[in-house]
Amino acid sequence: MALIQCQFYSETLSLSIGINALIPQHSALQISGSGKLPVLYLLHGLSADHTDWIRHSSIERYAEEKGIAVVMPSVGRSYYTDMKFGSPYFTFLSEELPQIVRALFPISDRREDTFVAGMSMGGYGAFKLGLSFPERYAAAASLSGGLDIVSRMNGLNNFQPHELIAIFGDVSELEGSTNDLFYLMDKLKAYEGNKPMFYQCCGTEDFLYQDNQAFRKRAIDLGIEVAYEDGRGEHDWNYWEPKIQSVLNWLPIETNL
Repeated sequence: MALIQCQFYSETLSLSIGINALIPQHSALQISGSGKLPVLYLLHGLSADHTDWIRHSSIERYAEEKGIAVVMPSVGRSYYTDMKFGSPYFTFLSEELPQIVRALFPISDRREDTFVAGMSMGGYGAFKLGLSFPERYAAAASLSGGLDIVSRMNGLNNFQPHELIAIFGDVSELEGSTNDLFYLMDKLKAYEGNKPMFYQCCGTEDFLYQDNQAFRKRAIDLGIEVAYEDGRGEHDWNYWEPKIQSVLNWLPIETNL
């Protein structure tokens, strides 16, 4: 497995951006049916960056066992959003980054080979991508995700009110917008193509547990299938380290291993 630390200029953001990429070295044995590598875009949390998964988990070892490339971008505290007062990070993540990654590495562009996951803020970002672009992602996973962002704006677990306003605008602009995962679930319900697989987990001692229960209830009400795992755990790496292994085992990875 090769760990590649990469800096490049983003035209979308008008700044230099960092990513870490894990690329299987024995690609002739680990490529998918398309002749290129399946890929997991793995997203960081609010107070972290593109180094977080490498520093705090054994994602390199787990990904090597599965023969999958892992791309870890850095987006600051943007909530993976085209910010109200700030930079267009969601456009970067959804449009520019995949093009750059496929130009630099032998990454498949097939929907069947493309997955996204993240923890905390990254769980929100992962579900946002999967719900927004069901034609691009075969699976999306959220670990302790901040999924009910409208409730947070309204005061539930909102420890950053001014920052969220800078990102999303006020709550009237957020609710029912493409930044509202509940609105995106409504849209997905009407989508007639193949829907992504979804995986969700959150520890019962996590401060975002109620967010996750609200998201799960809406998914059940809409008939959107979500693989869900419950159990004890807090908002920390003691919980996320084993759960990322569960995610990799759950992903529908097609390889020649």
